[in-house]
Amino acid sequence: MSATDAGERTASYRDALAEPRFRAVLGAQTLAVPADTLRTLALSVSVYRATDSPLLGALAYGLPFVPQLVGGSLLGVLADRVRPRRLIVAGYAVDGVVTLVLAAGRTPVWGSLVLVVAVAFVTPVLIGVSSRVVARVLDGERYVAGRSLSLTTASLAQLLGLAAGGGVVAALGPGGAFLVAGVLHLAAGLWVRVRLPDLLVPGAAPTERSGTVRGAWEGTRRLFRDSRIRTLITLYWVPPAFVTGAESLVVPYATDRWSPGRAGLLLAAVPAGVSVGMVLVGRCATPAARDRLAVPLLLLTGTPLLPYWLPLPYALALALYGLCGIGMAYALCLQSRFRELVPAENLGQAFSLVASGTMTAQGLSPPVFGTVAEFLSTGSAIGLAGVAAVLFAALRASRVRALLARAVVRPGGTPQRSGARRPTIRRQGRQ
Repeated sequence: MSATDAGERTASYRDALAEPRFRAVLGAQTLAVPADTLRTLALSVSVYRATDSPLLGALAYGLPFVPQLVGGSLLGVLADRVRPRRLIVAGYAVDGVVTLVLAAGRTPVWGSLVLVVAVAFVTPVLIGVSSRVVARVLDGERYVAGRSLSLTTASLAQLLGLAAGGGVVAALGPGGAFLVAGVLHLAAGLWVRVRLPDLLVPGAAPTERSGTVRGAWEGTRRLFRDSRIRTLITLYWVPPAFVTGAESLVVPYATDRWSPGRAGLLLAAVPAGVSVGMVLVGRCATPAARDRLAVPLLLLTGTPLLPYWLPLPYALALALYGLCGIGMAYALCLQSRFRELVPAENLGQAFSLVASGTMTAQGLSPPVFGTVAEFLSTGSAIGLAGVAAVLFAALRASRVRALLARAVVRPGGTPQRSGARRPTIRRQGRQ
């Protein structure tokens, strides 16, 4: 048992919610996630109605994911330079105003797509600064519980947006759906303005003297020079891409095997599994158990997809997608280690990179596996996504175990795991 395991116990969600600054960020996220889902759905319907083009309708649905890696790379440093409340409020205000412009219904299709791309470009900064606030105000096991609650809430909010979004668009039309989404975004910004104190930026990064873009590139290079941080970032990026590629084939798979109406529950299975996995790992697993579970959960993102080569019964297909979602809780097992390794002055940018790379990979993987499905069956393409996920997990397993293997004592006496470069336990005084 490591020092971390001996010195820490699991924290409850109540422990995390006792921090009002965390509640402020979580409340805004709960409003913003279904708003994002509703806006994306309304845009896809609006573009399809205007153009009668399935390709443009699909493009409108996936387009918000693609620019995020560029945005996170170029602007992510803002998450470490600007006071969190100002940046979060500004981000939600931009989201709300753009969505209300779309609600007016006077923007041409190309203009609507440009506006959505512009919003997607700055989204990683908003995610990065919000994640930095959570990492700053919650310590130790409270941070793990808080991240578990945040990710669970986001999955449930996404489910709500998907479940209610179709009904909202059908009842109010795309314009009315845009209006609802815009109001929710503005409400999220108002919530943060009222509930979150005006926190100071804790430290000046070495790139503070550089311009925003140059400073962002310098910070990105600094993060990727550390092989441990680079490994963790790619672990956050790659498995969700394979899972999303498999998810993107649910509708044609269900249509070919049963009927289009069976696709709804299959689409909900992965986010439902994510919620279950986050609760189990975040609330029930000790630090030692999380370290042991990281690799098995990483493998679980792909292994349930392998049987899709076969003609599965519906109940089994549903259960396998749910297990795939549970596997996504591997990310929670890496959260504390990631926060420990990233320099404090680059923490916001690191979270921005994780979010932007994940979203970009999720936007690019559906056309890749969709192309595979054009030449093979949809079940075969889903199975290949599983093969890719399992191979990636197997290749990175030893590296993951090494990253989580050792412990040192942080300044101030808090246990902290170390990599191979720091093999001994060292104590320092408080700073």
